[in-house]
Amino acid sequence: MEINQTRKFILLGLSNEPELQPLIFGLFLSMYLITVFGNLLLILAVSSDSHLHTPMYFFLSNLSFVDICFISTTIPKMLKNIGTQNKVITYEGCITQMHFFILFATLDVFLLTVMAYDRFVAICHPLHYTVIMKPWVCGLLVLLSWIMSALNSLIQSIMVLWLAFCTDLEIPHFFCEVNQVVQLACSDTFLNDIMMYFVTGVYGGISLTGILCSYSKIFSSILGISSAQGKYRAFSTCASHLSVVSLFYCTVLGVYLSSADTHSSQSSVVASVIYTVVTPMLNPFIYSLRNKDIKRALKRIVGMAAI
Repeated sequence: MEINQTRKFILLGLSNEPELQPLIFGLFLSMYLITVFGNLLLILAVSSDSHLHTPMYFFLSNLSFVDICFISTTIPKMLKNIGTQNKVITYEGCITQMHFFILFATLDVFLLTVMAYDRFVAICHPLHYTVIMKPWVCGLLVLLSWIMSALNSLIQSIMVLWLAFCTDLEIPHFFCEVNQVVQLACSDTFLNDIMMYFVTGVYGGISLTGILCSYSKIFSSILGISSAQGKYRAFSTCASHLSVVSLFYCTVLGVYLSSADTHSSQSSVVASVIYTVVTPMLNPFIYSLRNKDIKRALKRIVGMAAI
């Protein structure tokens, strides 16, 4: 293991052009601040308004917290590297970043699944909603999401620790993405590849299946509603979540499907930017723009701040 502890990785970032670095720095700093501020504001709105103390907003506030942590595992280090003009990340720092990235990415997947189940119960079983989605059930679902995500990140991080890294430690990415790190190993990575795709397939398959099943039931129920206004109201409660799920899953699948093709590394980086930076930034806007309850809570907070 000594060979690894003396090594350092080089994060090549999004571009090698020096004249583009100030633009990239300013753009990603802005997106990072918007993400943190927007998600914190959403959490504050939910916690300060008693009308929002429902399962849907409980899961939403948890998603906002995870999104803050998710983007904070990658962007601050990227900004520091650009600011200091030093692309180095230590071996320990790379493993730590990769561990927490996997943790929060997996948490995003599970929370989006839990939120789909919550919408399924609310629309398909409205009379039993409060009975099924009790506070302890919601807390248990979030706790299980954390446990499963921590188990996944721990297993994958430990398996990377077994690998030996010799030379050519340049990562064509702006963070230590597990696929890119494993490809740099000079030891056999067969078990890592098997475990990575197995866990991704199982976790992603279960999550995606759960979401698709939930929405198939939801759409069937919506089509059974007689009034057009009722259909619109039911669909509007799912539109935000469905938009986030589509954006997140399409880009994640793009990254993992293209990872086998070395010539598509640039497109993989672009897709990674969307689901690691753009999606967490857009989430609070997607959930608040068409939500009257969130708007009301945000106006109350802004009004209190202005006094």
